[in-house]
Amino acid sequence: MRYYATILVALVVNVASLLAQSNSTLKSVRTYREANEPAIMREFREFLSMPNVAFDSASIAQNASFIIQMMKKRDIEKVQLLESGKSGAAPAVYGEVLVPNAKRTVIFYAHYDGQPVNPLEWSRDGKPFTPVLRSGSLEKGGEVIDFPNEKTPFNPENRIYARSASDDKGGVIAILNAYEALRKSGIQPSVNVKFFFEGEEEAGSTNLGDILERHQALLQSDGWIICDGPVHQSGRKQVVCGVRGDVNMEITVYGPKRPLHSGHYGNWVPNPAQKLVSLLASMKDSSGKVLVDGFYDDVVPFTEEERAAIRSVPHPDEQMKRELGVAKPDGNGAYLLEMLNLPSLNINGIRSANVGAMSANVIPTQAVAALDLRLVLGNDWQRQTEKIKRHVQKQGYFVIDRDPTDEERLQHPNIAKVRAFKGYNAQRTPLGHPLARAVVSAVQTSSAEPIVVVPALGGSLPLYLFEQHLKTVTVTVPIANHDNNQHAENENIRLQNLWNGIETFAAIMTMKF
Repeated sequence: MRYYATILVALVVNVASLLAQSNSTLKSVRTYREANEPAIMREFREFLSMPNVAFDSASIAQNASFIIQMMKKRDIEKVQLLESGKSGAAPAVYGEVLVPNAKRTVIFYAHYDGQPVNPLEWSRDGKPFTPVLRSGSLEKGGEVIDFPNEKTPFNPENRIYARSASDDKGGVIAILNAYEALRKSGIQPSVNVKFFFEGEEEAGSTNLGDILERHQALLQSDGWIICDGPVHQSGRKQVVCGVRGDVNMEITVYGPKRPLHSGHYGNWVPNPAQKLVSLLASMKDSSGKVLVDGFYDDVVPFTEEERAAIRSVPHPDEQMKRELGVAKPDGNGAYLLEMLNLPSLNINGIRSANVGAMSANVIPTQAVAALDLRLVLGNDWQRQTEKIKRHVQKQGYFVIDRDPTDEERLQHPNIAKVRAFKGYNAQRTPLGHPLARAVVSAVQTSSAEPIVVVPALGGSLPLYLFEQHLKTVTVTVPIANHDNNQHAENENIRLQNLWNGIETFAAIMTMKF
């Protein structure tokens, strides 16, 4: 009995020591951040001012150069561009800090490219790359305010509005400043820290696999920490062990070879817009269930540990119904998190003839729909897109991958051009993996509230590539506010989320792993 009592006392003392160390680190990091908010914000604003649409190679190169400058300024070593070997492909930016006697190596990931923008949809003079500070959320009346001077602290409830503020330049800034806070505070990371900032995530990460394959030796590690996406809707920090895969498709349905007067030809010439919406309607029922044969057949079920984790997550459904103005969500009463862990089929957009002031009485020549298929563990993106093609065929369509010839138009009453773009599969790290457990413990030390731990979220990242090419695991630690307008106009990040992110990554860099 005395032996076990001694063990118990030792454990209590060790836990108390770890907590004291964590609290000391957190305090040092917070003190650094509070003293350097103006400098952090100047750098962040300059970063956000650089256009970074994924397909603009000149802007992407400018962003990569800026990240290199930020890393060298922090004395990060081996800073370099990692190329895929393909002409025009966006490079990743790499750097490392090797810690004496460290037994583990962790790579921190974020991406620096962004989604396309429509300036006319942005609220502030149509300038998505001119960072604007608001007193709060735009949807709740947040007003544009001046950035404070050097001696005035930032209000943590203020928000910066700009493309990529939350997705994902905020992640780059949080990771680099977490390391800088430790360095300037004289605190040594507990692991070797490597940095990897991707430049084409929003373009589908089409060359990421080649980059990982070409630089395998440099990218050896015990796991990757992925910074992307939002915290839980409750505002609590969360750790995510998996993501859905993603693949995009495009369906074009054809009508007459030239636009026609609807009075002269309506009721006789088939309307491609009408045909397309009928085709799309055949793919889902009124509750949102996908009716495509075999769509859910490949799903790998959750383990009991994963199901238990899902049961412990607070459900934000009522909050989000009020916030979004949704009376009845899809799913026949299933919770949001349950629905996010199923394969999905979303219509990203439909285009045919004009509407509004440009509307005309015409029968259009074609109608096009962009589809987004989210995949869960077990789905394969190529199999899933083939299921969609077979469904279109079953609806009586002649399916091709190009525009039809005149002969085909006369031979087939229903023609659909169906194209699938390169996608990627889902990935999930077991909750019991040593990296996952270490990250959960570390993030919890940086939060006064219980953190949220989930097996997988609804968003997509090409994390399966890290398993495929490097035989390693990933854990995702998001930092952005849940209402950040990710991928949409008026994207933003709440300052407290950015500050929390710095503390979170500093905690992970000093975790016991």
